[in-house]
Order: sequence, then structure tokens, then C-alpha cells
Amino acid sequence: MTKLLFIQPTQYAQDGTSLCKQSKIYLPGLVFPLLAAMTPKSWDIKIAIEVVDEIDFDMDVDLVGIGTMGHAIFRGLEIAREFKKRGKTVFFGGYMASMVPQKVLEMGVDSVVIGDAEISWPQLVHDWETRGRLEPIYDNPITSLEKLPLPRYEFLLEKPIGNMLPVQAGRGCPHLCSFCSIACIYRGKYLTRPIDEVMRDIYRVKQLGFKSFYLIDDNIVGNPTYLEELARRIKPLKMSWASQCSLNLARNEPLLELVAQSGCNILSFGLESITQSGLDKLNKKWVKVSEHEDLLARINDAGIMPSTEMMVGIDSDTEESIRETYDFVERTKISIPRFYILTPMPGSELYNQYKAEGRLLHEDYKRYDGSQCVHRPENISPEKLTEMYWWLNRKVFSLPSIMRRTVLKKEAARRPGVHLFALGANLHYRHYIKRGITPNIF
Repeated sequence: MTKLLFIQPTQYAQDGTSLCKQSKIYLPGLVFPLLAAMTPKSWDIKIAIEVVDEIDFDMDVDLVGIGTMGHAIFRGLEIAREFKKRGKTVFFGGYMASMVPQKVLEMGVDSVVIGDAEISWPQLVHDWETRGRLEPIYDNPITSLEKLPLPRYEFLLEKPIGNMLPVQAGRGCPHLCSFCSIACIYRGKYLTRPIDEVMRDIYRVKQLGFKSFYLIDDNIVGNPTYLEELARRIKPLKMSWASQCSLNLARNEPLLELVAQSGCNILSFGLESITQSGLDKLNKKWVKVSEHEDLLARINDAGIMPSTEMMVGIDSDTEESIRETYDFVERTKISIPRFYILTPMPGSELYNQYKAEGRLLHEDYKRYDGSQCVHRPENISPEKLTEMYWWLNRKVFSLPSIMRRTVLKKEAARRPGVHLFALGANLHYRHYIKRGITPNIF
């Protein structure tokens, strides 16, 4: 019997020595429960999510699979080294490892699964069972999301989690923004699951006693017809749900109304910036910053709370535009904002461009964490940009701003529960900001 341990590492605090920990996981991932469902029943599977779990390096395991998001890859590599010292076979997955697989292998990892695992995972399992070793690279892009197994949600129920479970709807995005990891991996491909199979998973979540779910999709409005049918099927369940998509949804008022009526109460949008010319250079011309306020108002009026992601450090940014970004957030009362410094991630089109132009300050990837400038912007110095980034976070996540954008909003009386959730999210982010850490979705 093979003993398999899946690990999702956490990340380090700004001091580089203490690990980021939480008492609860509010948006748990789906990868490990899905892979567990694709694994032979004879295998003994354990899952460690380091933000709430401690890693037992002396655990009796044969195979260790590490999946990381963003900067947590460096903690993941440390974990890998500890298990390798103990003679364990270690493989990596996740978008960071997928973008720089050779560098991960150079760090002593046995194998890297690039991108989607639906084809690669059975191959890896077969190689281990028949040969006791793995290939260095498993790279098998998929063309369909049909017939995914029911995730083994019981692994998540063993952890301290919030009131949502994840359900996969689609993967990829039809857009090719030069900075985006999704564009690197999917190259403009957007796949959706059969709606019957999505509904099967939602029914399972409801059967487990949950009234809410998080619809995992990189851009749920990437196929409007699909979203319309899915929303119609979800509506009778009387459940609440959240997801992420582009502001294009607000341009389709009938669809926006249907999505709201189906129980959607939070959507995450990549606004990216309030300056246009820099976005155009990042191959994101389809986002019109002049429309941000109008489209956000439509989302709010429909009864959906916008959560947003924005970058500073694009080529049209100045010190003044960053100050105006704070004014924009205050004016629009965005309930759950997040900010990052534009970071040309290794393997991305933007990274290759900046490297060719000599605009990278260094290639110390441990510092490519979205909290410090690692390139030369056109209109602001790297030092001033980093300074202004933290100024923006401190202003936005001050207690007065948090209160104005959450429980003191006029919409809070209509939807108190979701605004209390937003308050908690902001306080969570504030906790990270005070420690000098760029906050992630929690």
C-alpha cells in the first residue's frame, strides 16, 4: 500500500523566519480532494494544509506531493528538501512550478506536474506502482473537463474551514494578459465542465450541510451562454455562491440579474489599475478604466458585492495615480480590495519582455512576492513605488476605511451577512499588512 502525503505550504512572514498561520481556512482549495478521488482506493492518503497544520517530517510516507500558490513555492522547496533528506520521493505541482519546472527540478525535486493533472496524475500513479519511480516531467494539457470524479470533500471537512466548499466550473481564460500566470499555462484556452457534473458537485456540497459554495473558475463569464444555464440550474437550490470573472458581466444586464437571483453574492474582478495606457501595454486593452465606476455600480445595484484585485507599478503609474487609487477605492466603496505590485513572474511574457529590455532589477525570485518592486517602471522609481504600495495598503486597510467600505455602507442593511464577511476579510488583510505581508485570499 502506497502512503501518499499531499502538502499545501504556507508562506513566510516579512521577517523571513516565522510562518503565516491561521485558525481557519475560509476558501479551501479543490486540487487535493480531486486528486484523491483519482487515486487508487488501496493508497493511504493524508493532506496537510500548512496554514492550519504542522508538517510532520518523520511521517511514515512513501510519496510526497507539494502544490503551491505564488510565493509559497519557496517554503514548498524547503519542505521538499526535508523529505528528500529522509529518502522520500517528492513531486511538485501548481502554477508556479508549472511556469519554471526546470528550476524546480534543479532544487532536487524528483518530478513536476505541469498544468492540469487529469492525464498526468494517472500516468504518475502508474509509474510509481509499476516502477517505483517517477518521470521528471509530466506535461499533458487537457482539452476537456468531462467526467471529473466527485471530489473527496471529507479531507476538507477534517480541517477547520469556513462556510464554503469549492466546486469546479471552468479553467483558463480567453484573454492573454502578458503578466498573468493563467495566460502562461492556458494560452487563451477556456474550458468548462458539463453543467450536469457541476450540479452533481453542488448537490453534494448541499448534502454535506453547506449553504454556500465557491465556484472555482478563472473567468466565469468567459462563456456567457454557459453561465446563463448554470445560473438557472443553481437558482432553485436557494444557496449562496461566489466566484471570479471580468467586469464584462456588468455589460450584460439580463445575465447579471440572473446571476444575482441565483444566489451569487460576491464576485472577484481584476480591475488591475485606474490608468489606461499601462494596461494597454500589458495586453489588457479590453479593460476600460473609464468604465470601472459605472460597471462596479451595476454590480452593486444587482445585489452582488465586488471584490477586486489591482496592481501598482504599471508603466502609466505615478505617485499621484497611486494616491488616486486610494480615492477611487473610497469613492466606489469596494468592500474587499486587494493590491499587488506588478511583478514579472518568471515564465511569463512580461518577464521575458522586461528581461530583454534590461528592466529587471535582479533575479532573486524570493523577492518576487508582489510586495516590493523588482523592475524599473517608466514614471516612478522602484523605491518610491514600494513605499507608495505600502502607503496605499495602510490607508485602505485603516479601521475607518474598512468600516466605511463594509458595515457602514448603505447596502449593509440589505445584506448584513455578506458585509460582516467583508469586514472579517478586511480585518484579516489588515493583520497581514501590519506584519508587512501582501495578503492573499484566505
